[in-house]
Amino acid sequence: MVLEYDMPTAEQVAHLGQAWDLHPLVVEDLLKAGQRPKLERYGDVLFVVARLASYDDPTEDVQVTEFHLLLRANIVVILCQARDGESVGDVHRLARDPAVLRLGAESIVHSFLNTAVGGYVQVVADLEADRETIERQVFDGDDAVAERIYRLTREIIDLQHAAVPLKDVVEALQAGSGRHEIHPGLHAYLQDVLDNLTRVTGAIAELREALTQILNVNATLVNQRQNENMKKISGWAAVLFAPTLVGAIYGMNFDHMPELHWAFGYPMALGLMVALGVSLWMLFRRNRWM
Repeated sequence: MVLEYDMPTAEQVAHLGQAWDLHPLVVEDLLKAGQRPKLERYGDVLFVVARLASYDDPTEDVQVTEFHLLLRANIVVILCQARDGESVGDVHRLARDPAVLRLGAESIVHSFLNTAVGGYVQVVADLEADRETIERQVFDGDDAVAERIYRLTREIIDLQHAAVPLKDVVEALQAGSGRHEIHPGLHAYLQDVLDNLTRVTGAIAELREALTQILNVNATLVNQRQNENMKKISGWAAVLFAPTLVGAIYGMNFDHMPELHWAFGYPMALGLMVALGVSLWMLFRRNRWM
């Protein structure tokens, strides 16, 4: 039997706690969202916290939904604690597969975890596609790409917080298979989930590292563009400074100055300004400063 609670109220949790005689710590956890994935046993009650993830590509947002699972004998309770995209209705189909049900109630927990890992795989694939787009933006010189990198890194961290602790949950479920009379046929399915989850966590770590490297490359390219701009500004400043210097000297109102009363003094000064400016411009142009 599978019982489903979509965003349960405090009254519903309290009623469940009384009906199952749950440990007060379990009831307290059921009332709180924002917990890391974990597996705990309180007597004959198995308590699992897991997170499902999906990716909204238009907003580039990883939507993580927290679920709590309670298992006792042949009864499984699934509670959606904080909905951001999924609901109990999206996962209740796990309890309808006869091939799953014949392996016992723990197989429903396995099927839930397998669905969670499958969602992580799809999210990683979508994030990888966005990473490739970001790389093109970086080399195209898009000024808005840095913000996108930071935003996507934050989403990857959210996914990492959901996926990495889940390995401990699967391993703990495997370790307890002998002591808690879990169907032997379920062990191979759990190992498959663990293998897939290991690949996912590795891909998440590589994706996060790749974004860090892309951010460093972007910072380097931005610095290079800024240096090129500074070269151009400095070059034009030098070109304008030379004629300004000549004009400033010949603009001094002293009585005794060379060529002050020379008929060709004015055109010579103008020619000197132009010659200096053109010479500096050609020099900077040859050195690719301008």
